[in-house]
Amino acid sequence: MMKKIGLALIAVLVIIQFFGIDKETPMSDPKSDFIAIHTPPTSVANMLKTSCYDCHSYETKYPWYTNVAPLSWWIGHHIEEGREELNLSEWSKYPQAKALHKLEEMYEEVEHDEMPLSSYLWVHSEAALTDEQKEEMVAWIKSIPSVEDEH
Repeated sequence: MMKKIGLALIAVLVIIQFFGIDKETPMSDPKSDFIAIHTPPTSVANMLKTSCYDCHSYETKYPWYTNVAPLSWWIGHHIEEGREELNLSEWSKYPQAKALHKLEEMYEEVEHDEMPLSSYLWVHSEAALTDEQKEEMVAWIKSIPSVEDEH
C-alpha cells in the first residue's frame, strides 16, 4: 500500500512539472521605466534593481528553482501580485495621483521593513537593505517633487 502511495506521489510530482509558470517578458518601452524617468543616484538605482525589480518589473530573473513545480507556482503568483501592485517597468502609465500614492507606499514599505519580503530574502540575501540604505532610498523617494507636498 505504501509503495503504491509513494509511486502515485512521484507520478504526480513528475506530471506537475509540465505545468510551469509563464516566464515570457512582456514588451515595454524602456522610457516608461521608473529609473529612466526619475534618474535616481546610482546607489539608489542599484538598490531598486537588486531589491525591487525582480517582483515589481518586467526584469525578473528566474533562478533554476522556478522550474520546479509547485514551488514555481508560488513564486509565479508572487511575481504576478508584485507587478499588479507596483510595476516599475510601466511607471509612465500611472496617472499622477496613482504615481504619488505608489511613491508613498514605496517609502512606507521600506521604512516599515515590509519590503523586500522576508520570504524573498531567504534565497536573495543580496536584496536585504541595511538601515543606511533604507534611509537613503526613503530620503530619495521623498525628494521626488510632489511626494512630500501631498501630506
